[in-house]
Amino acid sequence: MSSKAKHIYFEEAREEIKRADHLIFVSLKYTRTVDIFKSIIERMINCLESTITVSLNRSKEEKLIEEVPTNMGLKLGLFKKTYPGELSEEIVNFLTFLKKVSKADYKRSNEFRRHVTMTVVVEDNVLPIETDTIKEYFVKTKNMVMQMEAVISGEEYVNEENTIQ
Repeated sequence: MSSKAKHIYFEEAREEIKRADHLIFVSLKYTRTVDIFKSIIERMINCLESTITVSLNRSKEEKLIEEVPTNMGLKLGLFKKTYPGELSEEIVNFLTFLKKVSKADYKRSNEFRRHVTMTVVVEDNVLPIETDTIKEYFVKTKNMVMQMEAVISGEEYVNEENTIQ
């Protein structure tokens, strides 16, 4: 697949990555609130959902599957069947985790300070989410999208961004 075709397929996911990047490295720098955390998590969810949908649409074009369901739960199951392996399992698990975090009740602390924290309870575990945690989630999301893009295009993925700046 050409580089141009690859870009077109994952354009929506790339746009969500750009939006999340801006929220982290610009908005969060000046507005340290839990609302920014919530927005970043929503962007990451949208990005991963878009990646799954694009991957399934590509599989449909290649006649590997007959149709792409509209329900995200069905898409997740079909995605794991169509792309068996560690990456698809990791994407589905992380997306499910982010959705649980997004829907969970949360507490705000240290807003407008460096250590702003959103504390959520996910599956009976108290999970404090701080700026560094959000950045780690972002890097993980970005790497998963890039890996899936490489799988779809038949290219080898080289992880160049292991660390957070």
